Amino acid sequence: MSTTKTPQVNEVNEFLEIASDFEDPLEVIRESLSNSYDAGATEVEITIRDRPIGSEIVIEDDGEGMDHADLESFFDLGNSTKRGRQNGSIGYKGHGTKIFYKSEEVLVNTTKNGTNLRAQMDQPWEKLNNRTMPEYVLNEEAVKEGNSGTHIRITGFKSGHGFSPASLTYNKIEHYLKWKTLAGSTGHFFTDDFPEMEITVTLGDEIDDTRDQLVMNNKLEFPTEQRNPGEGQFSESRMCKHYPPRELTVETENGTKTTVEVVGMVGGKDARNELPTYGKHSAQFGVWLAKDHIKVERVNDTISHDNEFLHFFFIANCQDLELSANREKIRNKSSPVYQAIVEELSHYLSKIASDPWFKDYLSHRRKAKLTRRAESQQSSIEKREQRIQDRNRFTPSNDAEVVLGLERSNRFGAEPEITVEDYDPSAEVNALVRQDTNLYASSIHRRLTDHFKADKPLESVDKIVCWSYGDRDELSELERSGYHSGEVTIDLENDRLIYNNGRRHNIHIVTVQDRL
Repeated sequence: MSTTKTPQVNEVNEFLEIASDFEDPLEVIRESLSNSYDAGATEVEITIRDRPIGSEIVIEDDGEGMDHADLESFFDLGNSTKRGRQNGSIGYKGHGTKIFYKSEEVLVNTTKNGTNLRAQMDQPWEKLNNRTMPEYVLNEEAVKEGNSGTHIRITGFKSGHGFSPASLTYNKIEHYLKWKTLAGSTGHFFTDDFPEMEITVTLGDEIDDTRDQLVMNNKLEFPTEQRNPGEGQFSESRMCKHYPPRELTVETENGTKTTVEVVGMVGGKDARNELPTYGKHSAQFGVWLAKDHIKVERVNDTISHDNEFLHFFFIANCQDLELSANREKIRNKSSPVYQAIVEELSHYLSKIASDPWFKDYLSHRRKAKLTRRAESQQSSIEKREQRIQDRNRFTPSNDAEVVLGLERSNRFGAEPEITVEDYDPSAEVNALVRQDTNLYASSIHRRLTDHFKADKPLESVDKIVCWSYGDRDELSELERSGYHSGEVTIDLENDRLIYNNGRRHNIHIVTVQDRL
């Protein structure tokens, strides 16, 4: 007898797993903006406050609102009413809004087609972690036709490492939105009917009182072009050239075609500093793959190693890229489409690298780099000269300068003459010195105590050349406790160290300070 069974899904664990993929609390805003965009909103207002009962994030838009099906999709998993690339919407897996479950309360108030729906979910994160599926209470009432829009309030958001609204600033949010969300969309470069949005962010005064609010659009914009060098020694730093939007048709070996929309710029440091950034500035430039015109992952290996990716900022959008549930990674990298996209981008960027303007920019950059090195050298020399002038007598600042001090003592007639014949700072016994006609294996340090701090053996050392003894209490402690399982006796009056580990070693101590 055979039976047919359907695999079961533990829905609570699935909700927990999906919600846990979202760690950054700012992803709440990212997902909300995408939903507002898909709802056709032209204005979105985001308000974040730090209340005594916890954080409060409010997102309000003037979009078309949600009906029953849309609201169910909002709370359900994998039940999106969106159709992805077919209708231009962002996301279609129904995963993004699950980040809202990581909170103490989710309140959605939305109006569409003369109906207002109010959904309230209490303690969703606590219930999920108690292996209970959270529920929401839905109320419906008729409203005047023509009204629409959605108001979402997230209270007490929980992140894996704790969410402190106090860590937010207008500057941080502005750069995050422009770098990680549709506020930095490149879609406007490729269509004349790009849906524009005005995004307003208000932080409570308890979070950031440096300004009243932040207002921006949903377009990534490059610094103004400056193709010629500027004034001054580093004239290349503000050079910047835009490379206009291009649509590349990519064909795989099996004949599948897709379109890659590329736009970008090349520029110097000052021009790049005008771009938004989130995280380490130098780690954000290069070539980015994007979906829905939002950057996802870099593919800097599409630029030849001869050309530093740091000077490039290109965004290549393709709707055939598939993203992970949290939209942080591309998941179809092993597909022929992905491989073909990377190859086509490499070909396109090789043309950029051959641009005479780019070569001229690199020439100016090389000159500026040499100028910077010369300035750095001069500054270092001046500091060292000042240090010499400030000190009353020669005092070494490192082991190598102890060697200089020893040679200087010889010139001043110190006896006996001791010369360094070989010096290797990386060697355990770092010097061979000559006294009379003999060579001695020697250890050179600023202080005698440095030899022991470096934990170097004594068995092969004939002399320790030092500027001074260092802390005499440390030397006394060595005599009491021993060194490398041997006994140490330090006879400073006779400039010698006796080390006995079953075999007696007599080591001559040369204090250069006393020779000058």
